[in-house]
Amino acid sequence: MRETKKLLDFDREHIWHPYTSMLDPLPVYPVKWARGVRIYLEDGRSLVDGMSSWWCMIHGYNNPVLKQALAEQSEKMSHVMFGGFTHEPAVDLARRLIGFAPEGLNRVFFSDSGSVSVEVALKMALQYWQGKGSEARKKFVALSKGYHGDTFGAMSVCDPVTGMHGTFKGFLPANYFISAPPAGFERTCTEEDLAELKELLENSAESIAAVILEPIVQGAGGMRFYSPQYLAGVRELCNEYGVLLIADEIATGFGRTGTFFACEHAGITPDIMCVGKALTGGCMSMAATLCTEDVAETISGSGPGVFMHGPTFMGNPLACKVAEVSINLLVRSSWQNKVRAVEKIMRENLQGCADLPGVRDVRVLGGIGVVEMDKEVDVSWAQERFVDMGVWIRPFKNLIYIMPPYIIPPADLEKLCSAMYRVAGEMSG
Repeated sequence: MRETKKLLDFDREHIWHPYTSMLDPLPVYPVKWARGVRIYLEDGRSLVDGMSSWWCMIHGYNNPVLKQALAEQSEKMSHVMFGGFTHEPAVDLARRLIGFAPEGLNRVFFSDSGSVSVEVALKMALQYWQGKGSEARKKFVALSKGYHGDTFGAMSVCDPVTGMHGTFKGFLPANYFISAPPAGFERTCTEEDLAELKELLENSAESIAAVILEPIVQGAGGMRFYSPQYLAGVRELCNEYGVLLIADEIATGFGRTGTFFACEHAGITPDIMCVGKALTGGCMSMAATLCTEDVAETISGSGPGVFMHGPTFMGNPLACKVAEVSINLLVRSSWQNKVRAVEKIMRENLQGCADLPGVRDVRVLGGIGVVEMDKEVDVSWAQERFVDMGVWIRPFKNLIYIMPPYIIPPADLEKLCSAMYRVAGEMSG
């Protein structure tokens, strides 16, 4: 216990955690190890993980297949620069991604995080229009309540109110924002829902490089689900007005919404697509940006004749190998049945939350379960209550939500749902 206290004291004094003040940081819980769907703390307690470590650990922790892939690849090479070299793990992964991506996305650019993959997508769109001789197309259209990452380009297309525009005002590029699509996966999309985008494109298409959105699920901006018909309508409008469409599948990719990629719900192909998070099964930081042949060849056939980006760890062999093995593991694991089972259990066990007086909405889609409260959640208090209950759930804003590993046993998932009900009830009381 003395060593744990020293660890926590040093951490509190010197280490900055995500979205945390160094003057009054949120409590942290020292982790000793993790396996399957459980996280084991230094004090001996174990927690059922409801977050998949920010949505990436789809196969759970310490998966032996992924560990073996890393070990075997590390014996060959852990890294080699991607400028001037290629290697089998990168080729195998690219082949896998192209095979599962919406038809037509057949060019792959690797990077090392989701935010960077969005930066890459934005740069692709800008260079594409430069190649077309339309350099005036320098703005992007984004949805309110959207989230695309914390780097500067990505921040510029995040929600203008709940994002970081106020903090970095004067430095972030100014882009166009339209209202978020009406909530509801099952909702019928109307012409009125798309009217704002249509009007903007009619009046300003010549200044717009691309529309960027999270398909079907707006994640960190509010865990909102919207109609596939809306996504299909956006694709049609982009086609009509000659604007590129960027799909940010970083959170939704690899089965989380019930389809391999969320764009499949609408049957559309974006011009550019970003993937990350679950790409490596949570083993390493890696991302990719896919685009069409038209985008790649237009960029490559004009201006500098090259795409202006090249991260040091681009195409890292360890990350490529474990990502390819993770996709293979997903395909062989009957993931559709697992996600459907997770969805069914969450629907059955969370519906009672809707009767609590402080609950605004309860919604479930694929491997995502959300209880929306009518007031902000005290994260420090809620986190402590969840840990006391033996679960790891990290609320944000007014949302208590889970995105568990696909391998979670029914009893553990029911434990997560029960904890959500109890905390929501305590907040309501």
